[in-house]
Amino acid sequence: MTGTAIAERLAELLSPAVGGELPVRLTAWDGSVAGPVDAPKVTLHSANVLRRLLWNPGELGAAQAYVLGELDVDGDLGEALTHVWKVSAERGLGPVTPTPSVILAAVRAARSLGVFGRPLPPPVSQARVKGRLHSVSRDRAAIGHHYDLSNDFYSLILDENMAYSSGYWTSDAPDYTLDDSQKDKLDLVCRKIGLDRARGQRLLDVGCGWGSLSVHAAHEYGAHVVGVTISAEQKAFVDARIQSLGLEDRVEVRLQDYREIPDGPYDAVASIEMGEHVGEDNYPTYVKALHDNVVEGGRVLIQQMSRTGAHPGGGPFIESFIAPDMYMRPVGRTVAMIEEGGLEVRDVQALREHYVRTVDAWIETFESNFDRVVELVGVEVARVWRLYFVGGGMAFRDGRMGVDQILSVRPLCLR
Repeated sequence: MTGTAIAERLAELLSPAVGGELPVRLTAWDGSVAGPVDAPKVTLHSANVLRRLLWNPGELGAAQAYVLGELDVDGDLGEALTHVWKVSAERGLGPVTPTPSVILAAVRAARSLGVFGRPLPPPVSQARVKGRLHSVSRDRAAIGHHYDLSNDFYSLILDENMAYSSGYWTSDAPDYTLDDSQKDKLDLVCRKIGLDRARGQRLLDVGCGWGSLSVHAAHEYGAHVVGVTISAEQKAFVDARIQSLGLEDRVEVRLQDYREIPDGPYDAVASIEMGEHVGEDNYPTYVKALHDNVVEGGRVLIQQMSRTGAHPGGGPFIESFIAPDMYMRPVGRTVAMIEEGGLEVRDVQALREHYVRTVDAWIETFESNFDRVVELVGVEVARVWRLYFVGGGMAFRDGRMGVDQILSVRPLCLR
């Protein structure tokens, strides 16, 4: 195979899989070019891209190549991915099914291009978790992979309160910021669970993250809060913030699994975007923990992402690089599981459009701090997170994912 023919040969080989002409302008590692002139420009810097796609067809292989810099997209990544999604939808394309005939064709193509070989090592940034699914130790490892990257890293992306969940956008004014949307979200949660400064209730914050809700509930609503997390980095950050605000008598953060809370019931319970991480089989255990840790008549608020269609874990890229073992389902099924766990659902509020705006704000901050991000975590991890934010924002925009606040109460027991 001559070097000048590589891009053209790839276009020919991929034509059946993409339903015709390439949806991108492709430049191969030898400088040869194929595809529409006005399409997004994709460069393959190395033949390793094809070997990765041979062993991990589709999203995972392409993501591995992208984060390692073996594959690059010129210009705006979101615009390029949107174009490819649009073309795929117009052509009625679905995931490539690795049937024997497809595998044989891929092997022949790899041989003809001189790139056939054993699997390449995965990127260092790819998650490696072991043990029984959703055991306490494996959950700690999975959460640690995502959340223990470093507090300095997340501070370059999130708002000043380090709220890593969808905001609640109540204004389109130019001076209304991500910080404002997160404060409005925290107020919305506190109002829904009935916090009242005059009463000084006890609140349990399950999966408290960097403590945005725990601190806000104590500082603004006079609550006595216990937050639980299994991320050591998050606990260290919250402890320092609690001390700086003089809230030691009102907020306690524990390095503790949600299955190990010993001192309920509390007056109210909240869990913000943590239920996605407990798994399908363990979700009844999670609901039971919320139910058992709130007083009769007490309110429980869950803010949780939903997903329809295939890949309840978010897809091969997210499952491999971002949130191993995550599980999402349609919101209706989650509501049913909450009710099956003995809680009475009172309200469901969809916030999908709010997450689109939140992710857009995160991307803007991330890109403005990109050089600093690279200094902290390296270019490979920085590219992982660029792809994550862009792809996640598209999933919310296009309705493949949603996020909802589900308010329930523990019914009074009639004696």
